Formats: sequence, C-alpha cells, structure tokens
Amino acid sequence: MSRGPAEFVRIDSGPGIAYEAADVNGSFFHFSRRGFSRAVNGLFLVLLAGCGRSPGSAPPAAGSGVVAERPPVIGVSLLNLSSEFIVLLKQSMEAKAKELKVTLIVNDAQRSAERQVQQVEGFIAQKVDAIILNPCEVEASSPAVDQARAAGIPVVNVNSETRSAPTAFVGSRDEESARLAMDYIASRLGGRGEVVMMQGFLGQAAQIKRDAGAREVLARQPGLKLLAEQTAEWDRAKALTLMENWLLAHGDKIQAVFAQNDEMGLGAVLALEQAGRKDRVIVVSVDGIGDALRAVQAGRLDATVFQDAQGQGAAAVATAVAIVRHEAFERERLIPFQLVTRDTVARFSR
Repeated sequence: MSRGPAEFVRIDSGPGIAYEAADVNGSFFHFSRRGFSRAVNGLFLVLLAGCGRSPGSAPPAAGSGVVAERPPVIGVSLLNLSSEFIVLLKQSMEAKAKELKVTLIVNDAQRSAERQVQQVEGFIAQKVDAIILNPCEVEASSPAVDQARAAGIPVVNVNSETRSAPTAFVGSRDEESARLAMDYIASRLGGRGEVVMMQGFLGQAAQIKRDAGAREVLARQPGLKLLAEQTAEWDRAKALTLMENWLLAHGDKIQAVFAQNDEMGLGAVLALEQAGRKDRVIVVSVDGIGDALRAVQAGRLDATVFQDAQGQGAAAVATAVAIVRHEAFERERLIPFQLVTRDTVARFSR
C-alpha cells in the first residue's frame, strides 16, 4: 500500500496502542510525547488516518496534523423490498447517504420480525454507528430496538412504529391516511353505502392505525356500513383473490373498497375490472406509489393517499447522521399525507 508523507498508522495491541509513522518511501520512524510515553511505558503515539476527531466536529484543516474520522456506518432493516413503496424508501435513503457521505448496510426482513431482530443483532455485532429500522411489527420487532439501545446504538424508526421507543421516529400519522380515504368514500357515496376494507399485515403499525382511522370515520358516518374486512397482507395478488371472493359472497352490495395500501387497491381494481364491475365500485388506497398514480390518472383507481417515501427515507438518514455526530435532531419528524384524485394527480406524478 502506498503511503503519503508522514502517514500515521495505529497498531492495536492489547490494552495499549502503539503508534508509528511512515514517510513517503515507506520507511518507519517513531515519535513520542514526553507525558504520553511515560504513561504507556515507552510505547509510541500513532494516529490512524480516519480517526482522531470527535463526532460532530468540523473537518481538520489541511496541514493541521489531525486526520479525519471514518464516515458513519448505518445499518438498515427494511420491512419488505417486494413492495414498491419500500423500494422508494430505500432509494431515497441511498441518495441521502451518498450526499452525506455515509455508508449504509441494507437488509430486507422479508416481512419477518424474527429475521429483522436477527439482522439488528448482526448490526450490533458489526458495531455500526446507528440503525434505521422499518419495523415489521409493533410488538415482535420491539426486541430489535431494545437490544440496539442497550448496546448504545441509536435507532431511528422510519415509516412504522414499535412498542419500544426508538431514539427518533420519521414517518406519517397512519390514522390520517385512513381518515382521508374514508372521508373521500363518504363524500362520493353521499354518506350512505356498503364498504369493504382490505387490511394490511396484521400487527404491523400501519395496519393497526389505518384500521383505527377508518373506524373513526365509520363512527361519525352512520350511513356507511362495513360489509366485510380481511387482510391481504399488503399484497396485490392476495388482494385480487380476496376481491374475487368478496364479489362471489356479496355481489352488487359492495359499493366501495378501502384498501390500506396501493398494492392491495390495485389488486382490487383488477378483480373488479375482470368482473366488469369497476364502474359501480369506488376504490381508494394509500401510499401514492407510481402504479397507483398512473391508475388514478387513467381513471381506474378513484383515489390514493400520497405518502412521501422520498421525504421519509431522506429524513431518516439525516436524523441518524445528526445523532451520530451529536448534532440537534427532531425526535419525531411527521410528514403529512395528501389525498390524490384525478383532478390533482398531475402534481404528484413522477
């Protein structure tokens, strides 16, 4: 490995640390500080390139003799990379990490809280500087937060929540998305009609809170009746099958569908189109992914509730970096949802 003039190398050896320096030709020489030499019983001071300044301090000036710290390393565990929304979240994290010159280690939990906990245990073993968690479940993902914080590693939850409190949270109020969706349905139906609701993965924070928000609207709209509800686990294909089953069971009674995410909403739309009934049923979903925005623009999906994946991902990385560098940060960063209809979709298209 080539070395620049007076490049410093740290040699870790037991309880003490010896230090050497190499000149431009690779020849080693030693230097000492009188007090430090006595303290380490004759060992020599070494400064390693990339170490030597405290988190959050300004980069050293050229020629100062002080070398910069290594970039922060952040472990990321995501719910499920088969979801377009989570892919958008990941892409925005990677873009922000590149901008801030930090390293991300990204893992896909594949909807398994157990796998997610194992991934966080791996991050702890790797001694990452911070962890960004996109939780699979409120309860079952909580041990990941507990273990990381016990190890002294800050945790930023993004998009979804855990029972255990993280260092910071970046996301949106999921109850709000359901209220927007159900209020739109109530308006379109004139306050009276039969609605079915497709639930997300049971026990995941978004499912719990979107369910709660939908029920708030049902409680103040007595003319709206919940005809059926069931999970399709955030999945388009499962939603298609579920919608087909509901059409067989309830037929023309169904007047509206609230799907707790766009993947399920698009599955419902496809089933209704195949049955020749889409023109009689309102479908509204949540997230504002690209496929959903295009479906709204085409008049296939009645509305979606936009959730800013790019904003959430970028803010999660920025928050984690601020924590590592001991800078000010928001413990809760909330990004509002927005209703998207055919009249407004042009503002959201990407």
